[in-house]
Amino acid sequence: MSAAMNNVCFVIFTCLVAFSAAALAASNLNQEVDVTWGDGRGKILNNGELLTLSLDQTSGSGFQSKNEYLFGKIDMQIKLVQGNSAGTVTAYYLSSQGATHDEIDFEFLGNLSGDPYILHTNVFSQGKGSREQQFYLWFDPTADFHTYSILWNPQRIIFSVDGTPIREFKNPESLGVPYPKNQPMRIYSSLWNADDWATRGGLVKTDWTKAPFTASYRNFNANACTASSSSSSSSCSSTSQSGSNAWLTEELDATRQERLKWAQKNYMIYNYCTDAKRFPQGYPKECALNA
Repeated sequence: MSAAMNNVCFVIFTCLVAFSAAALAASNLNQEVDVTWGDGRGKILNNGELLTLSLDQTSGSGFQSKNEYLFGKIDMQIKLVQGNSAGTVTAYYLSSQGATHDEIDFEFLGNLSGDPYILHTNVFSQGKGSREQQFYLWFDPTADFHTYSILWNPQRIIFSVDGTPIREFKNPESLGVPYPKNQPMRIYSSLWNADDWATRGGLVKTDWTKAPFTASYRNFNANACTASSSSSSSSCSSTSQSGSNAWLTEELDATRQERLKWAQKNYMIYNYCTDAKRFPQGYPKECALNA
């Protein structure tokens, strides 16, 4: 077993490397996720090829992955709420449970028709978050499906949109800052009403005459270590054609670093690591690595 693999095998987990050719096909969402709330507002359709979440004035809806993951490369294609989505939030994230939970967030903040969505990202470690970066997108995320990806390995977390990295969060443990690495996390997604804060700080409220609001999902793929609480083990499987687990040590090459700079220069609208008013006594320690 490689040194990289040893890094992710903890006392309660035994990592097994496996390659499944069947995983190369598009996933069946019936086998991957459970709709967990919404009283019928969340639906898996087309023999597992499509999932929709809906929000009306009574309730939103949500789903979670059947599996927990300890590191992985997670992809999902999402088409966001069309039209006037002000007040709505479509959240798509990895999270563990409890007061000291870890979490890796995509949140899509709705807006008035014609105004851009805001893509909000955050990273929690040991219950501490407040590491926000926000972006506009270079396309209309309501017109078609686009791929939103989280790469999470022992060294870094990379958020990508259609293969373009928009954010990298490097492991800051050398600075005394915790990093998500010990708690398995599930994928969660929800569509809910947040008109007290989501759109222009809560100034624009949800227009319920436009309900129901609907977000759609397809082509979920988890190239990841799957953690099993029942057997206290973790199975690391790869869906790459080489059968390798290259994502465990993946980093941005020069081309992707340039794409990251392009996205941040042109589309980033907020970075907590440059918010001097918020941190008058100095920026958080991890900003030295992740500015």
